[in-house]
Amino acid sequence: MLFGRNKAPGVSWLVVGLGNLGEEYERTRHNAGFEVVDLLAQSLGVRIQRLKFKALIAAADIGDQKVLLMKPTTYMNLSGEAVEQAVSFYKVPPERILVISDEVALPPGKLRIRASGSAGGHNGLKNIILHLHSDQFPRIRVGVGNKPHPDYDMADWVLGRPMGEDRKALDEAEKKAAEAIGVILEKGLDRAMEKYNR
Repeated sequence: MLFGRNKAPGVSWLVVGLGNLGEEYERTRHNAGFEVVDLLAQSLGVRIQRLKFKALIAAADIGDQKVLLMKPTTYMNLSGEAVEQAVSFYKVPPERILVISDEVALPPGKLRIRASGSAGGHNGLKNIILHLHSDQFPRIRVGVGNKPHPDYDMADWVLGRPMGEDRKALDEAEKKAAEAIGVILEKGLDRAMEKYNR
């Protein structure tokens, strides 16, 4: 890929995993997005560790696409701040910002890929929509299952760690989601939706 003089080497896509930094959040339902981009980075032989744009980042090539992998360091509810900074630097349009998040409305292990849409009550997505002034960005939602009964606190649920079969299903889904990112970037969203939205 050739770049004009005096330009920062461009990226054609942002791939943003949502989660919270810190040991107390590791392996929680809410960190599914972080775990997916970590798996992807591992498969590409890169480490997401450089701090820029209020995020941990790594540049990588997926097919012939130059991609910036991002894990916002802002905490989930302010994820849009990190995305907005990267977007204003690289001038990436919303349709090339792929966001990976957890989804309580899907059973553990299910994936749902969409080209756009509302936040569906997810605070990380809500904040990204707010900062981009657009909901026209693709996303992969990773099912973590809903809280077991209505009185259960939702924050406690998403910040809890799944066990047993739920953990197994989530691990499988995260692997598939990492694969799906490659399919989206190389073969398009429709192909990925066909393959993974079952």
